[in-house]
Amino acid sequence: MEVLLEGAGRSVVFGLIGIGLMAVGFVLVDVLTPGKLRDLIWVDRNPNAALLLVANQLGIAAIVFTAIFTSYDSFAQGLASTVLFGLIGIAIMGLGFLVLDWLTPGKLGEVICTPEPHPGARVSAAAHFGAALIVCACIA
Repeated sequence: MEVLLEGAGRSVVFGLIGIGLMAVGFVLVDVLTPGKLRDLIWVDRNPNAALLLVANQLGIAAIVFTAIFTSYDSFAQGLASTVLFGLIGIAIMGLGFLVLDWLTPGKLGEVICTPEPHPGARVSAAAHFGAALIVCACIA
């Protein structure tokens, strides 16, 4: 029973860290795109902004999953690695967005905010998720 309760407690802590990292990822996408991300997705129903946020959130979840799955025997080290790799992943996703913006015509943030589906949003989402997978591979 003690092992079960310990595992449940760890699940709660790792879950809270994962949710916190996903919230930081939301803020990153909000900063990278013009306007309020909440309004773009939930009021304007913008498919491009939603796609980018989906890729971001799934990418962060993949990083957190990989960090937990390969976690150290020490609970404290596992937590530290989850936070560290999560923040590194978020930073790399943001950098990837900026590099893609630099390589493509126009402003990528404006492309993400257009109301019609745009191929550039798919490319940006793939770059976001791809950056997360690179971090996952470094953890394992």
